[in-house]
Amino acid sequence: MNLDNDWIPFEDGQYRVEEGLLITADGAAVKLEKAYIEIFTGRTGKRWLKGGSLVQNFLVVELLEESDSLDILLNLSPEFKFILRKPDIQAGKVFAPDVQSSLKFMPTVPWEPVTPEEFVKIYAELKFISGNIS
Repeated sequence: MNLDNDWIPFEDGQYRVEEGLLITADGAAVKLEKAYIEIFTGRTGKRWLKGGSLVQNFLVVELLEESDSLDILLNLSPEFKFILRKPDIQAGKVFAPDVQSSLKFMPTVPWEPVTPEEFVKIYAELKFISGNIS
């Protein structure tokens, strides 16, 4: 993992994510519910980021059918928006359509800032996979 300390512009603490999206390179997306990030300083003084949310795992499986490379788009506030490229993702093992389970993520590379205009453009091009079952 090639992560420096200077890419995290926040103090240690837990931060609510206004909107979190799990996305593929071709624009398929699933919304992350109750998403958050946590910033903390390790024993060596290095700063780390990890995050989590709730998600319907069967939707993640559908995303993975589109692509095996997933990114996370984070909207923390009007002025703080980021994309995590290919983070490490761990999710629960419940695949029932009406059940949400936890999803945890950690970056593998520093996140990329996204301008509000870029965020709107990316968002407008997304194709959301919904939890509607026939």
